[in-house]
Amino acid sequence: MTSTTPSLTEYKDNTKRPVAVFDSGVGGISVLREMVKIMPYEDFIFYGDSKNAPYGTKSEEEVRRLTISHVENFLSEGVKAVAIACNTATSAAVRKIRIMHPSLPVVGIEPAVKPAAERHPGGRVLVMATPMTIHGEKFKKLMGRFQNMAEIIPLPCAGLMEYVEQGKTESPELLEFLRQLLWEYIKNPVDAVVLGCTHYPFARPMIRKVLGPKPEIIDGSLGTAHELKRRMELSGLLRTESSKKGSVVFRDSMMSEEKIALMKKLFTMQIEEN
Repeated sequence: MTSTTPSLTEYKDNTKRPVAVFDSGVGGISVLREMVKIMPYEDFIFYGDSKNAPYGTKSEEEVRRLTISHVENFLSEGVKAVAIACNTATSAAVRKIRIMHPSLPVVGIEPAVKPAAERHPGGRVLVMATPMTIHGEKFKKLMGRFQNMAEIIPLPCAGLMEYVEQGKTESPELLEFLRQLLWEYIKNPVDAVVLGCTHYPFARPMIRKVLGPKPEIIDGSLGTAHELKRRMELSGLLRTESSKKGSVVFRDSMMSEEKIALMKKLFTMQIEEN
């Protein structure tokens, strides 16, 4: 992974080091966007491992190995914090990374089932996520914690992530895909929809078009951003003021100009909040 940032020894002030945000593709940009909003003076590196995507088809051991390798590379560049903006990589590796680097602020991501259940007690909450996330032990435990508060309905969404990776967020093909995927919940509306993959917020306008104005659509990006800010603040690494706004560097393991262009497009994309 090539670097355009200074090495660790070049930072005299630890707060001036960059923050790394990592995903197996471009979906983690939904998390990056929220981090930039609430931490505007930070410098960020976004790294998408599209060369090895999708992570959802790999073994847990392989995903853990890849994720740890990326974190070690980030640390060699002098990053001060890491956000694993990928559900699969979070499940496989975040606990191990925290053990390996106890002083490093690290956050992962999980479907926002808790806020959905708390906001809609007794209601119906649809959780859209990848098949691997839905069938994983971590999600089953998460669902179990809140199934007495609301009816939690898991929906595996095989193929949805790929529309975002291909930049087809406003395509007729995506709209038709979602109509078929969500047909049951058009007929029998839910109270809330949890976007349980970092790619899915970029499909939010189309999901809203299919499901109509009623359900609240929730994702975990902002919560993850606040958690990283909290951890950085506790470690004395947060930049609270600066003469200029921070920068964002986009990278991709395939070094594809098309993928970098898509990352920049998604970063600036206007998304209907609700």
